[in-house]
This record gives sequence, structure tokens and C-alpha cells, in this order.
Amino acid sequence: MKIGNFFKRFILCILFIGAILTTWSSISNVSLYDMKPWFVMKVHGEGKKGSTFQSPSHSTRQIGLEKKELHVFQKQTKYISNEEIERPKTLEEELQLEQYPTATVVATGYTAGYESTGKTPNHPGYGITYSGVKVKRDLYSTIAADLSIYPIGTILFIPDYGYGVVADKGGAIKGNKIDLYYNTVEDVYKNWGKKELEVYIIEEGTGELTEEHLQVLNENEALQVFRDQIIKN
Repeated sequence: MKIGNFFKRFILCILFIGAILTTWSSISNVSLYDMKPWFVMKVHGEGKKGSTFQSPSHSTRQIGLEKKELHVFQKQTKYISNEEIERPKTLEEELQLEQYPTATVVATGYTAGYESTGKTPNHPGYGITYSGVKVKRDLYSTIAADLSIYPIGTILFIPDYGYGVVADKGGAIKGNKIDLYYNTVEDVYKNWGKKELEVYIIEEGTGELTEEHLQVLNENEALQVFRDQIIKN
């Protein structure tokens, strides 16, 4: 009877130890293989010099370090927004203007109003240029020039203003003078006034300009990033 009780207790102890090891394995994420007792390692030749066996405490520490390194890596990861990507700040920085011929002109500003054209909003030709297109301040704006020098449709690039398409003429616009369109008189005084500067001749006009052509120019996808910038100025 004593021997039977001894074996029962021995088996219960083994089961109890097995339950503890299983519970520890599930909590610590350390496999039972990593927790083999020393005598099992000795039988299998583990634990010797050069062996790849790692003790449970060493394995746990390694897992902790790996998690810590992953946390640091995730913390250091930085996502760059579109605004942080380096890009030209102005239209002038985007264009290779040195490839175009230049001319020195005196540039003034004008509006569609009575102060510039002598027309009121009730006039049938109010806001209509000599070419037939409507005045426009846009990526490509309508400007007035001496048509004997810059034919209708000529595209100039005017620093601090942007692209100007010759669409109009004026009695006082003779020789190397140009008139830049703005929506209001306040815009003219605030953003321009009168300047003598060097402009770039991008394309010589053919003498014609249509609304469709002007629309195509202003919808150039490569330059849309600058459109709001031009209109605000």
C-alpha cells in the first residue's frame, strides 16, 4: 500500500510540474523545449561549449530586447508629407529661363474698368480684348502690347507677374511698353504699379488668340501647383 501511495504521489507531482511548465510557457512565450532540465540537455549533448542551446532566462531576455528594439525602430520612423518634399518655391525657379531671348520693357498695370479702358460694365465690349478673348488674370494672363513688336498670341514671361499672353493693344502702349491685366485698381497699386524690367519671350504669336487656346494654356497640368500662387498675386 505504501508503494502504491508513493507512485500516486510521484505521478501527481509530475503532472503538477507539467502544468506549471505549460502555464509558464504560455505566459512567457518561451517554449517547453527551451525549458528542458539540465539532465535532458546532457543526454542530448546540449549545453556544451559551442552548443546553440540558450537557457530560458537568456531566451526571455533576448525576446525582451527584440521587442525593445522594435519599439525604438517604430518610434524613430517618420513619414514625410507632400508639403515637406522639396519643390520649387516659385514659377521662376521651375523654368529654365536662360534658354529664351529677353527684352527690356516698361510694364504698367491695367484693369477692364473705366479708369483704364473708358468702358463701364454696361458697355457691350467691357472686359473684351482686341483679340476677342475676355481679360483674365490666371496662370497665363492677358496683357496689352505694341502689336508691331509683339503680335497677338505672343507669350512673355514677366518676373513677379507670371506668363502674359498678348491679347490687347492700347493707345499709350507703343514700343517696348506692355500693360499687365489685374482684376482691380487696388491689385494694380498693391502688386505692380510701374516697373522697368527684363522679360522673356517664350513664344512669338501668330496674330490670333482664342478662348480655347487660352484655356489649354491655363490647364497645363505640370504648372497647376503654381496657379493659385499666380492668381493670389
